[in-house]
Order: sequence, then structure tokens, then C-alpha cells
Amino acid sequence: MKRALFILLALVGSSSAADHTESNSNLWLNYVGDHPLGNGPWGLHLEAQIRRADFGENWQQLLLRPGINYTISPTLTVSAGYAWVETYPYGDIPVAADFPEHRLWEQAVVSHKALGLDWTHRFRLEQRRIGEVNAVTRDVANWRYENRIRYMLRTTIPLSDDKKWYLALWDELFFNFGSNVSMNYFDQNRAFIGLGRQLNDTTKLEVGFMEQTVQRRGGNIWENNHTVTVWLTSKWPLRF
Repeated sequence: MKRALFILLALVGSSSAADHTESNSNLWLNYVGDHPLGNGPWGLHLEAQIRRADFGENWQQLLLRPGINYTISPTLTVSAGYAWVETYPYGDIPVAADFPEHRLWEQAVVSHKALGLDWTHRFRLEQRRIGEVNAVTRDVANWRYENRIRYMLRTTIPLSDDKKWYLALWDELFFNFGSNVSMNYFDQNRAFIGLGRQLNDTTKLEVGFMEQTVQRRGGNIWENNHTVTVWLTSKWPLRF
């Protein structure tokens, strides 16, 4: 507990000492599909996220993340895959030019019941190659390598007797590590609250609010991104 309190105070102190803190209002539209292949343990992960800045008027990011799932048990699934991300200039202190990122990722998802609720823990490791773009020519001058680890804790609270309506709550922490990371070991935090609806046996829709706190590279700029998010999730099986 003492160590956790020290880390929390250090993060708060770093944020208050930042050279600049900016606030943005964003809109994220997301599809996440974990599709079983037949009746076996293998499956496909298909994900697309359209991230818009300025209440949806301008681009923030585009993310495409395919992968492979393997179900070890009803409470444990492991996955691995690739992600392509394009980040665009946005906010009060925008980047000089939009830049690409190629990312490999591996994760484990553990689920269990506690306090009468369903809980999910997601552990994700990412190997990131981030394009450093020349602001004049708009060409990638260098690919910067970084590692990142992420942890999400999620639960849902039923709001109806049939459990089709529910409250979704989750928080996710991101930390950078590796030789190319010096000032922003803490990368970001995402906290979400939303209203969910089970549309059918395999599909859910969630609409809510996410508060994203980001420490930009270099450590001197912090973003408070107030984000309306829409999540469409599917576990529709693929049969051939």
C-alpha cells in the first residue's frame, strides 16, 4: 500500500509540474470482434477504431488491430497479433505531421466472479515501431522502437432482471519501458463508464464516457481527453 501510494503521489506531482496541460473533446467509434473458428479453441480477433478530435470534426487516430485468439479454458484466453495506427495532428499542441505506427501485441485475458459480479483482467504487451516524420517532406526519417505494457480491470453491473441492460466500468493503465524511453514511463490512463445493451447472444453495444489522461513523449505535456465512446463488440462464430 505504501508503494502504491508513493507511485500515485509521484504521478500526481509529475502532472502538476508539467509545462503544459491541454484538454480535448473527442469521439471514438469502435468495433471489437472475437470470433471463434468453429467449435475449436482458435479464433480471430478483428478490431477497428475511428478516433476523432474536436467533437468528431477532425481526425485523431485510426487503428486497425487483427489477431489470433486461443482459448485455454473458460476463464483464460491468450492472443497475439498486429496493429497499424495512424496519428494525426490535433489539440492545442499538435504534432508537426501525421505519423504511422506498426505494433505487435500479445495478451492474456482472465475472467472470474467476485462480489456477485463478473470481472475481467486484461494484460497486454506491445512492441511498437513509431514513425518519426520529417515535418517538411512528410517522409518517415526514422522508426523509433518502444515497449509498452497495459493492464485493464473491467466489470459490469446488471440494470435489468434479464441482464440485457448493464452498467460497464473499466480502467486501463499504460506504462512504457525500454532504452528509448526516458521521461514518460507512465504513458496514459483510461477510465470508462457506460451503458451497455446485450443485443443478442453474441453482440453487445456500449455507449459511454472515457476520461483519457496522456503523458506525451518527453514528459512535459499532459492531455486530458474527454471522450464519448461507442463500442460494438461481437463473438459471432465463424464456420466454414
